[in-house]
Amino acid sequence: MAKDDRDTATLPLRGHAERAFEDYLAHLDGHHAGDLYQLVMKEVEEPLLRVVLKHAAGNQSRAADILGINRATLRRKLRDHGLAAD
Repeated sequence: MAKDDRDTATLPLRGHAERAFEDYLAHLDGHHAGDLYQLVMKEVEEPLLRVVLKHAAGNQSRAADILGINRATLRRKLRDHGLAAD
């Protein structure tokens, strides 16, 4: 394993996020970074829901518990992101 791979593997989630934010801002090339908070929430929430639901083998109650939200909130968020099973 390369040194960078080891560093990435042991980096806490917040460290990964910080690196991603720094990279994003560094590559704006002079463009304005407006509504960054809303952009991050939109970009992060959907994959978070998808990965946690997969980790919970599709069990919404378990996924909601892992996320620390109630099942009704999870179901609403899944619908909002087009991830709800019909």
